[in-house]
Amino acid sequence: MTIKVVSLNMWFGGQLQDNIMAFLEAQAADIVLLQEVFNGEDPALAAQHRTMQVVKERLGLPYQNFAAEYRDNDQTNGKAQVGNAIFTRFPITSSAITAFIPYTETYRDVPGNYHNCPYNLQHVALDTPAGEVNVYNMHGVWDLNGDNYSPLRQKMSAMVIDAIAGKQNVILAGDTNAKPTNKAMIAIEAHLKSVFGRELATTFNMRHKDNPGYATAAVDMMFVSPNIRVARHECPNVDVSDHLPLTATLEISQERSAA
Repeated sequence: MTIKVVSLNMWFGGQLQDNIMAFLEAQAADIVLLQEVFNGEDPALAAQHRTMQVVKERLGLPYQNFAAEYRDNDQTNGKAQVGNAIFTRFPITSSAITAFIPYTETYRDVPGNYHNCPYNLQHVALDTPAGEVNVYNMHGVWDLNGDNYSPLRQKMSAMVIDAIAGKQNVILAGDTNAKPTNKAMIAIEAHLKSVFGRELATTFNMRHKDNPGYATAAVDMMFVSPNIRVARHECPNVDVSDHLPLTATLEISQERSAA
């Protein structure tokens, strides 16, 4: 079975939403993993703050799952939750959330408080022609130093490794907020195969970054089980977010018929 996967940090729900949707529609992926997704509860909110609804309508992928990290009090006055989302053409048979920092209704996303921002690991199991595929959408804990092997990053890495233990056909992707050279990421790489390895200089869209340090920070990553073959992979330099997207075409050995 061949599947296409796309991962992207949306940038506060999609500040460049028209660009994002045009890109995602052109990709026609089977699995889309998104971070910084807004799940607005008020239909009067701008499209940027209703990411779940907009993506569902535009992509037409029949199955979705949202993993809330916190309630937004800064842009939507509490009318939207923020978190990770997975959209897929395959049925979702189960889901789970591993919170690196627990969900809160009171977090304020302001300078000086970013290190307290709740982030999580979203997991869905998919029913596919190749059997069960376990997809993990990761938003890693924030730290401006991408190589800092902090106690919280150590905990995060251990939680990821524990979550994927014993699972078959694993796809893990997202904004890790860490560099590939961070020991926390190296520990995960001992269990899964890194799709991009060390080949990317950065996964930030420098059109929207002033700090030159972002130009050497490849924090968006993708990992797969050793049995999954990576047929193609790309980090397109497109203006869709303050991050660059990751895309991969994966081949998974078929274990049973599509019926």
